[in-house]
Amino acid sequence: MIEGTLVRLRAPRAEDVDAHVRWRNDPEVVHWATGGDPHFGPITRESMERFHDARLRQDPRVEATFTVEDLAAGRVIGSIGYRDLDPFAGRATVGILIGERDRWGGGYGSEALNLLLGHLFGSCRLRRVELDTWSGNERAVRAFRKAGFVEEGRRRESVRVGERWYDSVLFGLLDHEWAAHRAAS
Repeated sequence: MIEGTLVRLRAPRAEDVDAHVRWRNDPEVVHWATGGDPHFGPITRESMERFHDARLRQDPRVEATFTVEDLAAGRVIGSIGYRDLDPFAGRATVGILIGERDRWGGGYGSEALNLLLGHLFGSCRLRRVELDTWSGNERAVRAFRKAGFVEEGRRRESVRVGERWYDSVLFGLLDHEWAAHRAAS
């Protein structure tokens, strides 16, 4: 368990499934999380239970998913995790979802991301963390830059949202950049 002032990152539990089913069947959440990717949602409860069971068997040396819990309300508001952890190369890819719309824009996602980065750069001693989003998700782009991530490239017109095409925006953050960013904050 990793705790901040707004959120706690904890291991997933069976009772978290209901929230995930609700988020992945919410068109607005799906839109902002993935640009409306039909592989993300809508989803059945049975499919989500199978996905959840697989997360419980993740090898933390390679990947892990944490539930994001609002400390004040004591409720599940999202998930965050890493995948493709490569200890030799010192890197991992992260992803975050704040599914509760009433927690958007309140700093919950930013704190969850910073807690995970502290774990990856500190406990896991990684050199580099990366992530991506689609260019239409300007809130995510701002949040990633605010956390210290640097835009490293784009896959032009690789994300289809409705009838429009957007870029996939690739971000990276190095351990010394993270340390400097934390010292300046």
